[in-house]
Amino acid sequence: MTKSFQLRRIFSDLYTLFLFTQSDIRIALLPVTLFSIAAAPLASPIRVLETTFWIWLHLLQCNVANQIKAPDEDKINKPSRPIPAGRITVEDAKTLRQALVPICLLYSALYSVELMQISLTLILFTMWYNERDGDKHSFSKNFLSAVMYGISELGGTLVGGHDRTQVSPTGRVAAEVTVAVFASTLHAQDFKDADGDRSTGRRTFPIAYPVTSRFAIGLAIPLWSIFLTLMWQLDLLCAIAFVGYGCYVGSRFILYRTVQDDKLSCKYYCVSIDILY
Repeated sequence: MTKSFQLRRIFSDLYTLFLFTQSDIRIALLPVTLFSIAAAPLASPIRVLETTFWIWLHLLQCNVANQIKAPDEDKINKPSRPIPAGRITVEDAKTLRQALVPICLLYSALYSVELMQISLTLILFTMWYNERDGDKHSFSKNFLSAVMYGISELGGTLVGGHDRTQVSPTGRVAAEVTVAVFASTLHAQDFKDADGDRSTGRRTFPIAYPVTSRFAIGLAIPLWSIFLTLMWQLDLLCAIAFVGYGCYVGSRFILYRTVQDDKLSCKYYCVSIDILY
């Protein structure tokens, strides 16, 4: 086996790991990292890389656990993911999932016992979401997803901050707010995946309540925009822009209902989440 072949194999395997998380970079990795950097605050610039890697590593273990569960769904919704694309078998992905649990725990333990506890909590919620079918029901899916976002934010904040044993009161309040925002709006991502979710027996909000779920997201995004504007005490111009964009995104889910429309609306929703952070 030549050295060039070995290098190609290594880069190919690394790219496979990246593909497990690619679809969640904008909606998860980027906003959670931004939150952690802002809430820490950073002890040094190098902590940006450390924070990003910790969050990505735990996102990877969440996503691998999720994607080995319903590969047939991904053939419909996300065929570029590693398993449906044929880059890794389900059995090898299961082995990877098992290996990632101690890797996440040990890596977190290098920073502090508190961070390892957060890592363990996130792993347990991941098991509830995937192995215990928490993603099968609309309410538990949104709740568990939102909680996992919040836990990831707390972990990233500890990695990036001066004190790796505790999160500041401001950071905790901010994490609680984002959990509430995600719990009430995260089904914005489910409209475009309804066909695939239906084929695997999931009952997401768009499937269980096709009309109500659209009006719920159409109202929730503008209302949260108004609440956050008051909470942050934005100036008038920024407040108008932020609330206006929230109203536009919310109205799209009510007015435009094709799969292509929902994919575009989801992209606008992701941008609104980035702005929120």
